[in-house]
Amino acid sequence: MRRLITTRAIKMMKIIDIGANLTDPMYQGIYNGTAKHEPDLSHVLKRGWAGGLDKIIVTVGTLSDCEPTFEIVKNDDRLFATVGCHPTRCGEFVADPEVYFASLCQQIEQHREKVVAIGECGLDYDRLHFCEKEIQQKYFEKQLELAEKFNLPLFLHCRNAHDDFAEILLRNLDKIPKRGVVHTFDGTLEAAEALISAGFYIGINGCSLKTEENLTVVAKIPDQWIMVETDSPWCEIRPSHAGSKHVKTKYPAVKKKEKWEPESLIAGRCEPVMISHVLEVLSGIKGKPIVELADQYYTNTMKMFFPKQIE
Repeated sequence: MRRLITTRAIKMMKIIDIGANLTDPMYQGIYNGTAKHEPDLSHVLKRGWAGGLDKIIVTVGTLSDCEPTFEIVKNDDRLFATVGCHPTRCGEFVADPEVYFASLCQQIEQHREKVVAIGECGLDYDRLHFCEKEIQQKYFEKQLELAEKFNLPLFLHCRNAHDDFAEILLRNLDKIPKRGVVHTFDGTLEAAEALISAGFYIGINGCSLKTEENLTVVAKIPDQWIMVETDSPWCEIRPSHAGSKHVKTKYPAVKKKEKWEPESLIAGRCEPVMISHVLEVLSGIKGKPIVELADQYYTNTMKMFFPKQIE
């Protein structure tokens, strides 16, 4: 039997993955529309809990994600969710904006104990072929009304759009009393500082740690403003990434999906348990003990998304 090789320190820490796409077909064994192995989400979650995860927030990117997401999270008090519309999917608002908005409200109201943030919402100018800029801007701003209505923080997405993204947020700060987190941050230090000054946290995952420039930026972001995530099944830290030199934990992985077995990860598919890699890179670039950082990031996340549990 293959065995996960994790450090004892990581197993003993309390960690929250603020962003995992657990409804992705990959966790049903489906890749590019083709079934390669049996559904294995239960094994994925089991590995995550054994690897130190205390909670996972499942990312919703469109109205149609809601039903499968709440089916996943309903019977586990360690699983929570966001509700919102990803910028590349904002075209779904256009046919009937009020009905779409009302449907998002209904999902939040029906699952209020499980919804901890509004999102994933924001701007993505790298993928305008999915949704044009003006539509993204309009319905990003519309979703800020959800934050105000339900008094929830935001789970934010920003790609190559910082100026417009920041302008919309700053213009609407009165609607965002709980602020939120900009996930998968890969911008400049100046962009991070501007967001932090407005009260927003910075979410770090493997895509935040690809280049030496990324590492230099992240090393300078204050720890009290950082949260960690995997964005699984995406954003693994690959051997070609600058951050990989700091990764210590090794997980067995099969290269061919058809060779899947319950104890193994699959090469190229990120899982929540791999949040250990993100923490190891942060520890390496900041020169601080991993336990110290994990404790700080856990505190940050609890304060933002689970305040009732620390009152």
